[in-house]
Formats: sequence, C-alpha cells, structure tokens
Amino acid sequence: MIGRLRAALVGAAALLTAGVLTTPAGAAPDPGTVSLTAQQRTQAFWTPERMRRATPLDVLSVDRSEVTAAEPRKGKKTLIVPSAPASPVGTLAFPNGGGAWTGGGAVVQTAGRVFFTYQGRTASCSGNAVTSANKSTVLTAGHCVKLEGAWHTNWMFAPGYHDGQTPYGTWTASRTLSTPQWTASEDINYDIGAAVVAPLNGQLLTDVVGGQGLAFNTGYSKAMYAFGFPAAAPYDGQKFIYCSGTTYRDFLLSSDHGLTCNMTGGASGGPWFTQFSEATGTGFQSSVNSFKYNFLPNAMYGPYFGADAQNLYRTAQSS
Repeated sequence: MIGRLRAALVGAAALLTAGVLTTPAGAAPDPGTVSLTAQQRTQAFWTPERMRRATPLDVLSVDRSEVTAAEPRKGKKTLIVPSAPASPVGTLAFPNGGGAWTGGGAVVQTAGRVFFTYQGRTASCSGNAVTSANKSTVLTAGHCVKLEGAWHTNWMFAPGYHDGQTPYGTWTASRTLSTPQWTASEDINYDIGAAVVAPLNGQLLTDVVGGQGLAFNTGYSKAMYAFGFPAAAPYDGQKFIYCSGTTYRDFLLSSDHGLTCNMTGGASGGPWFTQFSEATGTGFQSSVNSFKYNFLPNAMYGPYFGADAQNLYRTAQSS
C-alpha cells in the first residue's frame, strides 16, 4: 500500500491534496440558477467585517493510489481577446516568486476576491472577470465553487478588492458551475470553476471592470503571470500578489502547469495569463491557481485549459 501523500491546495485558503476526492452519494447537483431572494441575502450577508474575517478551510488528504494523472482532452488552439481597456502600467521584475503587484493596469480591475460559505464557515478564494457573451462570467478554481461534494453558498465576487475596499462593488452569483470531472469526482486535473454574476445597479460586470482574454489548448512551457489574494501566512488577503516565470508540466501526480510561486491559501482561483502585458495589465487567461504539494511550498500548480475548460467557459457565457 503506497503511503498517504499530503499536498496543499491553495484556494479558499484551503490546503488540499493533488488527487481525486470522491463525491458522497446523494451530493447536491449543479445548483443552477440562484434565486433573486438568495442573491439579496448574499449581498446582505457579506458585510465588510465578514469579508475581513473570512478564514482558510481545513487541510484535506487522499491516498496517492487514488490520484489519476489523466491527459487533458485537447482541442483547437483558441484565443479570445481581452475586452478590458489597456491602461498603462510600469515594468516589474520577471521572473518573480511572489510579491505585491504595484503596476496597476486592467488586471487590478478584472481580478478580485471571491467570498462564500463552506460548511457553515466564511472563506475566500480569488477570481477573474473574462470577456464573455453575457458580460457576466468569472473564472475561478473548481474547489472555489464546490468541495467535498457540497456547493458553496453565499457566493460573491469583489473585483479590484484591496485593503478591505470594494471599489467596483460586490457581485453575487446567479449560477456557479464547474468542469464535469470536478463536478463528478473533484479530479484535481480539472479544478476549474466559473460563476455567472447578476447585474449590479443595472450594469453588467465587464461593462464596469472589463474582461481579460482567454487561451485554450496552447501547450506547456509558457511565460506566465499568476495573480491572487493569498490569505494564509505570511499574507493576509488584503493585497494583490503576483508570481511570474516560465512554467513546466507537473512531473509528479497531475497534468497541471507548474510555476515557482510562494502564494498561499486564498489565492486559489486567481488567474494565470499567457502573453501578459506589463504595459497594459491585459493578457490571455490560461489557468488558475489550484494546488501546492506540501513538500514543495514554493511551487504552484494550475490546470491545463483544454477542451473541458473551453466547454465550461462556453456554458457559463451562454447562461
């Protein structure tokens, strides 16, 4: 019997393992549309104090024998251009293993913190607004919408969050969804989630903050930038943090991208970009912060955006 292997999953400030978590029988299905009443409750629920006090989830572990390093389904290379305005920013260091993003640009508007309730506790992840037909699509990690067979409730997105401030408002989910593989069995190779957010004050999300581009089926070993709001020590969830460098394919238990990065819990769901411009803060999202191995604390992993990620995006933007 192979010994148990623990790995740290960084979303929602949670630590999770690289592997498959079996969904309990009778687990809730995709929640679909969230009622207007529930959306109103969510808006009232997330006071500034609750956002500040959102805490990490528990450490989870699985047996290594349960891990499936499946080859992600491939498709045609696809690029969807950003709809965010290109605002000038300064030049920062590349590569970077984790530091405050001080450049500004479109990314400080499109990326934000995600808040939700999980097992009766308040928790946080990260997310990003993307160009979409409904102008209301946010991408995040799968475990930032569903974990251990349970869909999160009180789901809300705060783009441009910083230091307890929500300059672009708080946007409640009208629907949350994930890849079929994460929905069915929480397969770490497909740890990708999405939310469709309701209009706020009569406006649609990307009309307010813009939307980043997307890249599907573009391969491995790319120069990438990863962003997020890590909330576990040494971070506190109040600052926008980034890592940058040339990625590699995970040589251990998954088919993910790997990147040198010291972001911690709470960063999960934050966007990874290819062709990211430090001059404008725009790029093509091609992964999300997903997990860390506990014996490799300075390496972050993010799922490959293949055919299933693209299908998830299509479903979300048509909702």
